[in-house]
Amino acid sequence: MKKFNFRKVLDGLTASSPGGSSSSSGSGGGSGAGGGSAHPGGTAGAAGTPREEVQETLTSEYFQICKTVRHGFPYLPTALAFDPVQKILAIGTRTGAIRILGRPGVDCYCQHESGAAVLQLQFLINEGALVSASADDALHLWNLRQKRPAILHSLKFNRERITYCHLPFQSKWLYVGTERGNTHIVNIESFILSGYVIMWNKAIELSTKTHPGPVVHLSDSPRDEGKLLIGYENGTIVFWDLRSKRADLRAYYDEAIHSVAWHHEGKQFMCSHSDGSLTLWNLKSPNRPFQTTIPHGKIQRDGKKTESCKPILKVEYKTCKNSEPFVIFSGGLSYDKACRRPSLTIMHGKAITVLEMDHPIVDFLTLCETPYPNEFQEPYAVVVLLEKDLIVVDLTQSNFPIFENPYPIDIHESPVTCTEYFADCPPDLIPVLYSVGAKHKKQGYSNKEWPISGGAWNLGAQTYPEIIITGHADGSVKFWDASAITLQMLYKLKTSKVFEKQKPGEGKATAEIVEEDPFAVQMMHWCPESRIFCVAGVSAYVIVYRFSKHEVNTEIASLEVRLQYEVEDIITPEPEIIPPFPDASSQLPSLKSLSGSTNTVACEGTMKDSIPCLSVKTRPVRMPPGYQADLVIQLVWVDGEPPQQITSLAVNSAYGLVAFGNCNGLAVVDFMQKTVLLSMGTLDLYGSSDPYQRQPRSPRKSKQFAADNFCMRGLSNFYPDLTKRIRTSYQIKGSRKLSLPTDLKTDLETSGTPSISKASYRLKDHVNGHCTSPTSQSCSSGKRLSSADVSKANRRGPGRPPFRKAQSAACMEISLPVTTEENRENSFSRSRSSSVSSIDRDSKEAITALYFMESFARKNDSAVSPCLWVGTGLGMVLILSLNLPASDDLRQSEPVMVSPSGTVLTLKGAVLTFACLDCMGTLTHPPYEVWRDPHSADDGEKTRKRKLVMHSPSSSQDMGDHQFAVICSEKQAKVFSLPSQTCLYVHNITETSFLLRADVVTLCNSVCLACFCANGHIMTLSLPSLRPLLDMNYLPVTDMRIARTFCFSNEGQALYLSSPTEIQRLTYSQEMCDNLQDMLGDLFTPVETPEAQNRGFLKGLFGGSGQAFDREELFGEATAGKASRSLAQHIPGSGGIEGVRGAAGGVIGDLTRARIALDERGQKLGELDEKTASMMASAEAFSKHAHEVMLKYKDKKWYQF
Repeated sequence: MKKFNFRKVLDGLTASSPGGSSSSSGSGGGSGAGGGSAHPGGTAGAAGTPREEVQETLTSEYFQICKTVRHGFPYLPTALAFDPVQKILAIGTRTGAIRILGRPGVDCYCQHESGAAVLQLQFLINEGALVSASADDALHLWNLRQKRPAILHSLKFNRERITYCHLPFQSKWLYVGTERGNTHIVNIESFILSGYVIMWNKAIELSTKTHPGPVVHLSDSPRDEGKLLIGYENGTIVFWDLRSKRADLRAYYDEAIHSVAWHHEGKQFMCSHSDGSLTLWNLKSPNRPFQTTIPHGKIQRDGKKTESCKPILKVEYKTCKNSEPFVIFSGGLSYDKACRRPSLTIMHGKAITVLEMDHPIVDFLTLCETPYPNEFQEPYAVVVLLEKDLIVVDLTQSNFPIFENPYPIDIHESPVTCTEYFADCPPDLIPVLYSVGAKHKKQGYSNKEWPISGGAWNLGAQTYPEIIITGHADGSVKFWDASAITLQMLYKLKTSKVFEKQKPGEGKATAEIVEEDPFAVQMMHWCPESRIFCVAGVSAYVIVYRFSKHEVNTEIASLEVRLQYEVEDIITPEPEIIPPFPDASSQLPSLKSLSGSTNTVACEGTMKDSIPCLSVKTRPVRMPPGYQADLVIQLVWVDGEPPQQITSLAVNSAYGLVAFGNCNGLAVVDFMQKTVLLSMGTLDLYGSSDPYQRQPRSPRKSKQFAADNFCMRGLSNFYPDLTKRIRTSYQIKGSRKLSLPTDLKTDLETSGTPSISKASYRLKDHVNGHCTSPTSQSCSSGKRLSSADVSKANRRGPGRPPFRKAQSAACMEISLPVTTEENRENSFSRSRSSSVSSIDRDSKEAITALYFMESFARKNDSAVSPCLWVGTGLGMVLILSLNLPASDDLRQSEPVMVSPSGTVLTLKGAVLTFACLDCMGTLTHPPYEVWRDPHSADDGEKTRKRKLVMHSPSSSQDMGDHQFAVICSEKQAKVFSLPSQTCLYVHNITETSFLLRADVVTLCNSVCLACFCANGHIMTLSLPSLRPLLDMNYLPVTDMRIARTFCFSNEGQALYLSSPTEIQRLTYSQEMCDNLQDMLGDLFTPVETPEAQNRGFLKGLFGGSGQAFDREELFGEATAGKASRSLAQHIPGSGGIEGVRGAAGGVIGDLTRARIALDERGQKLGELDEKTASMMASAEAFSKHAHEVMLKYKDKKWYQF
């Protein structure tokens, strides 16, 4: 435990400070160059000299990174399996992932190291194991008897490709069909290939000259385990006798086979074919099917032949004791219904029900009461795996309702555009949000329990409430209960409801593409204590919401803000300077981005001015309980230019203010009085304190560059091919029109062309607190621009492409801005230098971070006062003073004054985050208003009076007359002492990359700075001393989605969108890593396998093969010999030890291993004990019965029997 004495640190500062008296350059000037963790800059004033020791408790032992749980729908699913005894479901994906689901809370994610797609999954029923077959022709055996499954064995086929696998119930021999048509047999226990092989040329008749194609089906006969049914793709079916090693019968059909299903008696089987037909075959007459149907085919006019349909990809044939059998299949629809959605057809007797799905069907499974294939199946549900959903249909009710899904698999219902994470939030929020959200739940679900109910889960030791908020492309916002590593939807808010619906075709000018997602949520700010919620939308608007438990009918208040950067209109073209990259509102091909966001486009000959992008509803609106819109603030068009996207947002309930900024400037709005307090360009905020003394330039010059330098640097190192392409595209001299490659099609003219209108449109793609601006736009048509296109471009403004559909980060692949390494480094040095010429081009400065707090605005302040801290893309920090009415009574009537304080601090790189610590190093939260229902029925004086919580003590003496301001940019972190504005600590976080996210978080009753870097590193720094505590290379940023959605929270929690449909949660806390095993659910629970039904004496005598089938004798090495070594390679897995790595720290790991071994031993002993007791009871019953028979026939003669 270290102690830091700031008196010693500050002793030499007065002597060493370079120009410490200037607030703008002294505090940041010495440190701006960035030297290690020195303590440069600034003169310690008397009022600001710290007198207390700050005791830091966090050390590197407190930190460790590990993934905790993954929520959401498995991305790109490919395979499905179900264990009917354990009642758990497994889903495989194209990326090599497996998700195993049981009862709510039991949700496990595991990943094949190869990343190859999962072809098929097979449970070892009630054994706690799973076999996966992957596209790299490998079989893997997963151990599910541990909380984190691990691979026990792998078998890699070298010469043949796996196409189908089948594992009979209670068998240890797995049948594997291949692309060559051969069938191999694998021992599940040892994962060794048997020498027994069914070669394709032995299976088919010798007279057949053509290859039958890959094996598409394998299954043993329900009547006789010694008979194997093999289905080949070309329509050949072989019924193979495993004992005699010959085909019992062969059947041929002239349409390709997709799947085969048995009747439980083993006398009939059904095939589905590529022409949409179902054929039913009888083993006694295999020459032709005894029934052929095309369920969705129409009888043609000649009345002879039914038309063919789309292929039936899978069929299941399930019998019932007391009703007609179920025939369930996917596909098979008529070709003439091109627009019909994917469907599942259920045939029950003469009734045919077609269930239309929202997405293509990947696979489906029928859930039955028995695991035994030779009994009446009694199906009760169908699990349907769709490309983007999982539904379960109730077969026990005639209308086939679906079950209400308890898993959070609808995260991606609309693509996720941003996320926020609140750990350890007020405990009353979750029940309150759930109560208002429950009223909007859909009706019509099945009234039965969710059938996938396996596994076990307990709450664990972690008890604090957690809430995750996701913003979506359709304007919806979802609140999720994320406590104890689960996820459950609480409440959904639709922000688009405050706006008028767009009429079809409205605003479509010639050749313009209208924004399809104008309501996409770009940023969110939530104050859990006051329940004030603020949303910034992609169409340059901010909505302030208040929470109420009462329904209300009211009009929505709205304000319009004109935010522009004003400079003199002097044309000063400089042809010798290479123009900046073209502006863009969408990214490279296949991307749809959060683009420039308007829903209407100016018509020919008109110029839009002072009108917003969207229309707020003017009539009274019914607002249900929950979040209700209090105020809508919209940025308006200026001189034919659309408003720029919002890049930063902050709200404070105690002050009643909301602030937001973009690349033009800053706006501050009083949402209590519904007035605009400040609307100012960024440069005007400096006043005389601007350290750069910029000269006003032509808007045709300065507006076009729009602070590109800080927006465009970043990930070019990862994408050199893109760098080269763009670099060659921009070697332009003079003022000629750009000739761009088609994949970077841009309607742009160089800055020296006089016909360009005043301000250019610029996308600000906000990445969690700062801008990274894409530099190239998608090519939809691949054609170059004509002169007519250029004239349209001029109407829009230079560099403004047509509007494109907004799309979430969840669907973005990376397509990030690039410059050459030299240019990128220069952009840092230029923006930090006093060179006037370089600043001219950087004169547009985006607001990237905002923070309300009680602070010292100026050096000579003796007490804290309300302030707004403003961070910009050039690393400048400005403090604005907020002059609020003295008493709460005057708050509604007296105006609030906002004025620049003159204080300017500097950092290297765009500012990301602020925080404030008191003199003891404790995090000081901004003040807030305690929540009160704005529409409460009780209108008494007490309820109307605001109750404010000011975290800062009332007197400056109590708080030690100073505080620490923590500021983090994308390059470095600094800690300033206030009010002296002395820079106490500097830490240069990264030189070669940049931060995407930084948050000041609490952990173990202390505080630290958590950072996520674009190169994949997660770092934590102590506060206030900025000592590195953790630096781990966790995850390289491979696409924009991760950059946009990564966020940290308190207590060592973090999350990001790992795929467009899944949220990955992780922890950076050692304590949580240690406790993770206790928090995870158990996939395997001891369940007695149901007993097989008694078949009866006569059925056993005449109904099938009387002799038992010994697979061990047939497939074992003694009889079948060894398989060729070159055919497949056995790879031992990491086994059960892998599962305890999460807790593998010394004694804890040993204890966990011992506990697992004891659990398994206890379980086996328990099973043995139960079997012994069962055998004893059976023996006693037999003895008693035998004794009764003996007594009955004791004295009878032979002729009396």
